[in-house]
Amino acid sequence: MSKIYNNRFLISRRIVQLLILGLFIASNYYGFKFIRGNLSAAKLFDIVYLADPYAALQMLSAGMLISVDIIIGSLIVLLFYGLFAGRAFCSWVCPMNIVTDTASWVRRKLNFKIASGQYLRVNRKARYWILGLSFIVSAIVGVAAFEFVSPISMLHRGLIYGLGTGWLIVLMVFIFDLLVLKHGWCGFLCPLGAFYSLIGKYSLLRIEHLKDKCTDCNDCKLVCPEIQVLDIIGKKSGYISYGECTNCGRCIDVCEDKALKYSFKKLKL
Repeated sequence: MSKIYNNRFLISRRIVQLLILGLFIASNYYGFKFIRGNLSAAKLFDIVYLADPYAALQMLSAGMLISVDIIIGSLIVLLFYGLFAGRAFCSWVCPMNIVTDTASWVRRKLNFKIASGQYLRVNRKARYWILGLSFIVSAIVGVAAFEFVSPISMLHRGLIYGLGTGWLIVLMVFIFDLLVLKHGWCGFLCPLGAFYSLIGKYSLLRIEHLKDKCTDCNDCKLVCPEIQVLDIIGKKSGYISYGECTNCGRCIDVCEDKALKYSFKKLKL
């Protein structure tokens, strides 16, 4: 029971990720009305439109006309993550998270001694440059540029409609994270993660650190894919304020001191 409890948020994330994927598959294959479409554009219960705001912005950059449904769906998603959940999409919804987490788990089990940047030096801000570049390229070529090369879209659509050759891109990301750069895709390169980092910077849902309980064991830093967000650990109490925090809860799982917890940021009136 303690092992389940100590992995409660990891298990919860996997359940949510697989449940969302299962609902997409069931709706598209069997005609259920849970959620039709994919992560780029979907319809919930055949009533509520949901859309990827990053994809919509790329389409606008490309000079494409987008429907009112896409605009409304994008605003719903934007407000949900911007006001409430932060970058939780990356850890609770994105199917690539399972791939990159698996690469991290295999690396730890095989005791691969690689550190971020040991074989390839990449600045974490590179993802923001890629984010900006995706809009520029979209404007030049007239299509949503990142959507054509996104391993996220390839994996999600592939699992619903058939993976095809998209598995090669997914495998490349897995090998990259496993052998080349620790947390390489999600932590350094993914522009969608950069997008949600920006819009979720001031969201209400946060990880809170309690300094009085912390023994500075640093177990949280061993599992965090965005180690830079934990700079207050052992130093002061407060919220993890960085937008890059994925709200995955893994740090809470491994903290035996109970010095970390989910909390809602207090609004300053």
